[in-house]
Amino acid sequence: MSKPGRGRASKPKAAAKASEPAKAAHPVSPLAPKRFAKLPPLAGVRLATGAAGVRYKGRTDVLLAVIAPGTQVAGVFTKSRTASAPVDWCRMALEHGECRALVVNSGNANAFTGKAGFEGARAVAESAAAVVGCRSLDVMLASTGVIGEPLPAEKITAILGTLAEHGNASGWQAAAEAIMTTDTYPKLATASAEIDGHKVTINGIAKGSGMIAPDMATMLSFVFTDANIPAKVLQELLSEGVKSSFNAITVDSDTSTSDTLLLFATGKGGRHPAIKKANDKTLTDFRHKLNALLQDLALQVVRDGEGAQKLIRIDVTGAESDGAARTIAMSIANSPLVKTAIAGADANWGRIVMAVGKAGEKADRDRLKIAFGKQVVAEKGQRAAKYDEAAATRAVSGQDVEITVDIGIGKGSARIWTCDLTHGYIDINGSYRS
Repeated sequence: MSKPGRGRASKPKAAAKASEPAKAAHPVSPLAPKRFAKLPPLAGVRLATGAAGVRYKGRTDVLLAVIAPGTQVAGVFTKSRTASAPVDWCRMALEHGECRALVVNSGNANAFTGKAGFEGARAVAESAAAVVGCRSLDVMLASTGVIGEPLPAEKITAILGTLAEHGNASGWQAAAEAIMTTDTYPKLATASAEIDGHKVTINGIAKGSGMIAPDMATMLSFVFTDANIPAKVLQELLSEGVKSSFNAITVDSDTSTSDTLLLFATGKGGRHPAIKKANDKTLTDFRHKLNALLQDLALQVVRDGEGAQKLIRIDVTGAESDGAARTIAMSIANSPLVKTAIAGADANWGRIVMAVGKAGEKADRDRLKIAFGKQVVAEKGQRAAKYDEAAATRAVSGQDVEITVDIGIGKGSARIWTCDLTHGYIDINGSYRS
């Protein structure tokens, strides 16, 4: 999840229009999508955004989603030992398996805020419950922003009633914009799937730019479907889906206190037969489309990495196990030396050798093979016989860079995405709270 925000609005405003894009604090990433996905209305979900002045000035910073009765919910969260109050609340609320509302604020993470932080989260949940007409534990919460500052819960609760009145089914882009912090563009994705011949829709939004190294979760991401799937099955699908998406990305190796990924199923879409097990064959297309959507959102986060100019894909093969391959890939992806070399279009394959060696997994120097794109740069314990410096440089000079490493000792494999490390990252984080 990316970090803080800034500012204060003088008067709460409800239901910001999707046609009024949020103003990013930094230039839009050169890796941003050429156009944003247009998410269709989804049965059972109404969205509204407003400006509460939590921290930002002159922009929306609160999202309220009112969800149909009976909606099932699943979630995965940060493994940080200093998790935020909203994460604690969601873990508790998730035991019920149902949800009627989601409240998200940007600008303040409500993390490391002591007992007052949890009480602030409770106050927001109770206020939303009163507005929607449900139990407080039927309300899911998420916060993103500065760590260690008390949450001004009263600013959020003051506008929830108005937001509920203005909720509509088409405010997806406004919702994605309201949860941004150092993001330079909103992240949205949609997909259609079939369950036993019945069409269902999946819509998702996410936010994240810095402090990105998810651990069984993601920055903030909220995915909705109108399919009729029970919470237990949703949880299995989601826990599996994050492995090759949000848990396969890193921007700066830092896991947030607030990482939250929630999946909601309203059951108001296609009238497909009841689903009882995650391995039900009728879920094959839905599972495929859900996983693709999660990966789409995850890659949008990496493409918006703070100061990023390049998207880097790292494929490790031939490792002792899949777990070993992942550890090696993450060692490469999180290396400042590797990331700065790519930023400077320097085909310095020696830094890849270094990152493999420090990973702590089994490796054989003389079996190692490294390639930048299609250009093999190192093999058999030395520089490749047909090494071409110009070709290697071209392979790391574009916006999309591919690094392939074959460990040569087993069948384990992993794919991880990251971005380069530029002066922009320092500029953003050196003045994050100022």
